Order: sequence, then C-alpha cells, then structure tokens
Amino acid sequence: MKRSLILWVPFAVFVGVAILVASALVAPADRSVKSKLIGQPLPEFALDPMIEGKPGLATPAFATGRPRLLNIFASWCVPCIAEAPHLMALKDAGATIDAIAIRDEPDAVAAFLARHGDPYRAIGDDAERRVQLNLGSAGVPETFVIDGHGRIVMQHIGDIRAEDVPEILAALEAAE
Repeated sequence: MKRSLILWVPFAVFVGVAILVASALVAPADRSVKSKLIGQPLPEFALDPMIEGKPGLATPAFATGRPRLLNIFASWCVPCIAEAPHLMALKDAGATIDAIAIRDEPDAVAAFLARHGDPYRAIGDDAERRVQLNLGSAGVPETFVIDGHGRIVMQHIGDIRAEDVPEILAALEAAE
C-alpha cells in the first residue's frame, strides 16, 4: 500500500503545477511597475529644449491650472512610432502634450517628428535620464496625466493604443 502511494506522488505534484500554471494564464497578475509618485507633485526639474523652435520643459509649466500629458519618448524607440498616431488623436481632441526625449539627438528627434507627426507643445532633453528616473519611469514610452496643480494623477506604461485614448481623455477631464 505504501508503495502505491509513492507512485501517485509525482502525478499529484504534476497536477498541482498544472493548476498553478493554468490559474496564472487565466488571471495574470499586474506585473507592471507603477510610479510611487501617483498623487504627488512632479519632481522639480528644468530641461533644455531638445529641438529648435520648441521650448524646453520645467516643472512650473505644469502648474498652470490646466491638466496636460507628459510623454516620455525617444526617436530610437519602436513602440514610440506605434503610439505616434494616437498622440496626434489626443492632441486633436484638445489635449496639451509635453514631452521628455530620453538619450536622444536633436536631428533624430526632428526627423522622428517630421515622419510621424508632432503632437508636442514643448520637448525637454533628458540626456542622462535623471528626470525620467525621478518620475519613476522605467522605459519608453510612458505617459503621465498631470493635473493643473502639477500633480501626477495617472501613469500609462507602454505605447498608447487606440483603445487607451478614451481612458486618457477621461483622466485629463477628471484632472481639471
């Protein structure tokens, strides 16, 4: 009898592992890293302009009484290309969008905007990623909804897709 029980142990272990894997596939956990600054004021920063004809970016620009988006992007970022038309849709819907270019070159950013559209009011140059890291941003692209008092109210990790546009517009409206 003892021997027959020992034969069933590997099968029971296999079934247990299969159930664990199946449950993870059915209801995956949110493994994204969110900024701990949600609900907090933007960290203080002042970035030089990235390209000619657009101002740089500094914290006081976000405390104007109107909510806006802060998009973290780079010209070398493939998902940034994918989100470009959706940023244009947000701009067309009335969103004010500022940007921080990460480890980029002015000529590359200008070419990116000429090719994929320019939704940005201002673009700051974060060559060392200091501001990006202070925001709790881990990669590109990422977009933050900032209320009119300069507080972060939402973070969207990854590229913005068509189905994300209504949620982001609603967050902007709620941040007024």
